[in-house]
Amino acid sequence: MNKKTVRDIDLKGKRVFMRVDFNVPMAEGKVTDDKRIRAALPTIQYCLEQGASLLLASHLGRPKGGPDPEFSLRPAAEVLSSLLGIPVKMAPECVGPEVEAMARALKPGEVLMLENTRFHPGEEKNDLELAKKMAALADVYVNDAFGSAHRAHASTEGIARFLPAVAGFLMEQELEYLGKAVANPEHPYIAILGGAKISDKILVVKTLLAKCDRLIIGGGMANTFLAAKGLNMQDSLVEEASLETARALMAKSGDKLILPVDAVIADRFDSEADTQIVDVDKIPAGWRMLDVGSKTLDLYKQALTGAKLIVWNGPVGVFEMPKFAEGTFALARMLAESGAITVIGGGDSASAVKKAGVAKQMTHVSTGGGASLEFLEGKELPGVAALNDK
Repeated sequence: MNKKTVRDIDLKGKRVFMRVDFNVPMAEGKVTDDKRIRAALPTIQYCLEQGASLLLASHLGRPKGGPDPEFSLRPAAEVLSSLLGIPVKMAPECVGPEVEAMARALKPGEVLMLENTRFHPGEEKNDLELAKKMAALADVYVNDAFGSAHRAHASTEGIARFLPAVAGFLMEQELEYLGKAVANPEHPYIAILGGAKISDKILVVKTLLAKCDRLIIGGGMANTFLAAKGLNMQDSLVEEASLETARALMAKSGDKLILPVDAVIADRFDSEADTQIVDVDKIPAGWRMLDVGSKTLDLYKQALTGAKLIVWNGPVGVFEMPKFAEGTFALARMLAESGAITVIGGGDSASAVKKAGVAKQMTHVSTGGGASLEFLEGKELPGVAALNDK
């Protein structure tokens, strides 16, 4: 990683504007999962130990046109306060005269949580006037919000034009492990792609096919590939508009692609549906494929044996329903036991390894679903590009 980090800059007596990803799930005004807040702790604690004062900024949800109490970051500030064991002050906005006064009054070791950046209409437009106002609050900019790095917003890209801009530890870790998959992968390198649609992942399929030794395709995506091979997928989800793309990818891939050979099928999309396991060319009329079968899992196991690097993005079945979760959970357990460097690409895959009870056995679980996907596509992320080079 050729970007400067918090280690490369003197923080003593400085005010640090730190972009974090506190876009956490909420219910009834309470944080229901604090994983993203905990993920930012190492950088927060380091800055405080170095004698800095901290202004933390994040978005939360998708508020429509201005402040909305439902999307306030106050509950996140309360969770952070209990994790740090010190008070975390709460600002009424992310910029403005009152916020400026609160920032000026901050002493080393103190923390101020700014209100949801998306309450300001200029945030998502990357308004440079807003970015300047944010920059005026501090001496240094730290980005530790990898999950938002694929967006060029005022608090992720614009502000970095006006202050020394460095990566936090979480950002550094994300770039290091995802960078392994993109820049210089160890071989054998096995990539696994799941999820519903090919159209969302065409670029990443092309990029991975050029770099990996085998590419396992599961989930709804696999249905479209199987249909492109001429199989009747009956009532399974198939993207008709992507059939030609799937054919072209298969023609180029040689024997790299591994598709399901059997499936757990259901007579309707429902957790109470009747199910059976059949080969993928024998799906009866009115049935649909919702998970991979045991023969397919055997194929996966063979492909993963001896791998040095495994990257996984997207479940291989409808794992939210217990009847169709076993394929995804079995795959998660295979990765945990593989002995390879395992990089999990955020979103549903991160949730799957957690539900399977093996998240701690993975080398790296990304905090950014969309950002990790774009990174794996080989795209430059605006929030990363904006940071100072070493």
